[in-house]
Amino acid sequence: MTLGELLHSRSTENSAQTVLYCEDRTMSWEELDVSTTLLAGWFLDQGLRSGERVAIHWSNHIETVQLFFGVWKAGLIAVPINIRLKPPEISYILEHSQARMCFSEPALAQPGALRELPRLEPRDVALPEVDPDQVAAIMYTSGTTARPKGVTHTHRTLIEDSRLMAAAANRLNSHDRTLVITQMMHAVGLYCTTLPTIQSGGSVVLLPAFDPAVVLDAIERFRCTYAFALPALMHIVAEEQARKPRDVGTLRTLLAGGDSVPVSLQERVQRLFGKPLQEAYGMTEVVPLIVTPKDAIRQGMMGVAAPEVQVRVVDLDDRDVPDGETGEIAVRSPGNCIGYWNDPAATEALLCNGWLHTGDLASRDVDGYYAFQGRKKEIIIRAGSNVSPQEVEAALYEHPSVMEAGVVGMPDPILGQRVIAFVSLRPADAPSEAELIEFARQRLADYKTPERVLFIEQLPKGLTGKVQRRALKEMLQVQPDLVEKRAVARV
Repeated sequence: MTLGELLHSRSTENSAQTVLYCEDRTMSWEELDVSTTLLAGWFLDQGLRSGERVAIHWSNHIETVQLFFGVWKAGLIAVPINIRLKPPEISYILEHSQARMCFSEPALAQPGALRELPRLEPRDVALPEVDPDQVAAIMYTSGTTARPKGVTHTHRTLIEDSRLMAAAANRLNSHDRTLVITQMMHAVGLYCTTLPTIQSGGSVVLLPAFDPAVVLDAIERFRCTYAFALPALMHIVAEEQARKPRDVGTLRTLLAGGDSVPVSLQERVQRLFGKPLQEAYGMTEVVPLIVTPKDAIRQGMMGVAAPEVQVRVVDLDDRDVPDGETGEIAVRSPGNCIGYWNDPAATEALLCNGWLHTGDLASRDVDGYYAFQGRKKEIIIRAGSNVSPQEVEAALYEHPSVMEAGVVGMPDPILGQRVIAFVSLRPADAPSEAELIEFARQRLADYKTPERVLFIEQLPKGLTGKVQRRALKEMLQVQPDLVEKRAVARV
């Protein structure tokens, strides 16, 4: 089955029922199916042919869903563009993907892009045959280490990712109503929420922009049953729920992923929402890999391998490491991407004998639960010992005054690297640097304890809402005097 066939099949089953809600607008299954077929015909009339790329630079609206499925029905390739990118970054993606056409939301005003969908009259459209193994989307990564890479998914892999995600979200069904908090230009918004819900025959509530009050109001207004948020956004939503509680009793599944989920956040969500916050570990290249079972959450653990997904923890020679030891996560899933667009070297490094190497580090216990240990390139090596930034951040998050934390290594001629923490605080009783360091020391080995805690109003975040450790490192490089005081070395 292709994505276009999937939509048509579900619309035949549901027809007049509403599939999309966006503010005060709605669209039925039949309207979505018919309009996307007409849009596919328009693409073909413009001379676009199978395999050519169409860029989509649009926030979460009904038009966004129409554009994706119109592209897919025409046998074209969707190139989502993050709405927070600047013109030079957008130009790079358009050039690298060689997009033939770009749709840009009027408010985003990209020069040369189409700013509205064509107005189409009903007619018969002869859709082309599309192979399930044909490329459907090129999802550009946020480019935290270099130029963004174009993660390439086929119709088959996106459908498999969506199917597995629907199962991981406690088996989504036609009665579910999903709140899409994250933009569909991101994997979480597209194939962790929107596509799994469409595949399950449920309905989708789209939020054009993130606002914690609007998130909670939408859950209450639309009686949403499923939501998936990045941890950084879930922190803010939890703060709003504490300030002004809404009726969120219809929620049956709350997932967070895209970055580490601190234990303190899980505890806070459980207290404020009366529901567990499950963690779903995945990446643009494949979702889900690991999910915390709803009724068997273990603090500090990501969870177990998702059904139908094989997960290994391997060393540098691609050999499995014993339980309890740290290695790189490798995965084999029917939803694995097929590589990176026009980048054979990066594709070869990613995929090996059917296994996708994530670049993330983890350990596994005897019960099959995985603990995230950081990214290979972010591990701090202090006096020969590995320090996971996420582990140190998790310890700091346990302090009730800590809103955000980011931990990086700073070069040191003796120790190799020093552990430096950046923290933003809640507007309450503010702990001192010494108090936070001692708080962390009570929870961490001495060599993992931050030597400095630097307070800043807001931590820099990337396009997906993750704390940007690279930006924190750059702050230290530009302003080395931020860390003047040298603590006594504790090796």
